[in-house]
Amino acid sequence: MYPKQIIEALQHVRYPGNGLNLIEAGMLEDDIRISGLQVSFSLWFDKDTDPFQRSVVKAAESAVQTYVEPNAVVSVHTKYRKQLQPESAAEERSLQAKHIIAIHSGKGGVGKSTIAVNLAVALAQQGYRVGLLDADIHGPSVPKMFHVEDARPVADTVDGRDLIVPIEQYGVKMLSIGFFVDSGNAVVWRGGMASNAVKQLINDAEWGELDYFLIDLPPGTSDIHLTLVQTLRLTGAIVITTPQEVALIDAKKGVDMFTNDKVNVPVLGLIENMSYFTPAELPDHRYYIFGKDGGKRLAEQLHIPLLGEVPLVQSIREGADNGIPVVLQSGHPAAEIFMQIAARL
Repeated sequence: MYPKQIIEALQHVRYPGNGLNLIEAGMLEDDIRISGLQVSFSLWFDKDTDPFQRSVVKAAESAVQTYVEPNAVVSVHTKYRKQLQPESAAEERSLQAKHIIAIHSGKGGVGKSTIAVNLAVALAQQGYRVGLLDADIHGPSVPKMFHVEDARPVADTVDGRDLIVPIEQYGVKMLSIGFFVDSGNAVVWRGGMASNAVKQLINDAEWGELDYFLIDLPPGTSDIHLTLVQTLRLTGAIVITTPQEVALIDAKKGVDMFTNDKVNVPVLGLIENMSYFTPAELPDHRYYIFGKDGGKRLAEQLHIPLLGEVPLVQSIREGADNGIPVVLQSGHPAAEIFMQIAARL
């Protein structure tokens, strides 16, 4: 094997971000090493959170084995052009979170924001420093669920930068586009505008040091999801579903979105909402209105944990509408369920 053969093989691999092959894109470092069947070289990426990094590395390994030597043992090292990322320095200064977790649902109406709010408060009650970003640009509901709809974040100067100060309630720091727009008006933005707004709420805010940073994503898949994967190093994602088949189909797509090679974010678990209905006057009875064990079957099929099953009870809905999450009601069965889910997470 010769270096020229390696270069020619890598011309067959294209970087999805711009459509150029690895040589045209200038991604190959001048450090090809060959010893017998051992081959090593380095590839340059703009940042270590590049969503295409893993798939490109695998494709480069396969190209050498396909076009040069099928028995080659290929080692691909990665390097990052940090100087090309002015946003990275801002991210490091303003977002210091041990765990960054995306909360996602394949479709709307499954209670994703309700779960996100109660989970954030449950973690705060367990002594963690928690931040919550409402990234659902077109349907922000977190301000109402925290009873802070009228709050308006202010800016503070930190290290020479003007940063947004998150609103704090129930021990949780939060930001939402709902704080900056009229609640009665629709947010009619193109994907790029929405993605930039989310990036600003992350990078231009004084979050402080956090143990958990939860992101309440919009339902489905969009530019915002890819922006977050490119901007942040996500610890993992949680997918919310209800038991019926139409919701499970979309939940499965959501799991695939995070775990495919282009995104490569671990799914930490599945939460099934509206699992069953228990009347207050018959606390030992369970009525499976939307089907039974759908989330459990999907979790087993996809080999991911089922973090919990949340019942369909009036107090959860009332807590969301009144801005007092049910998890704050000590001793309430639903509150205990959310505390258990937080502990499992």
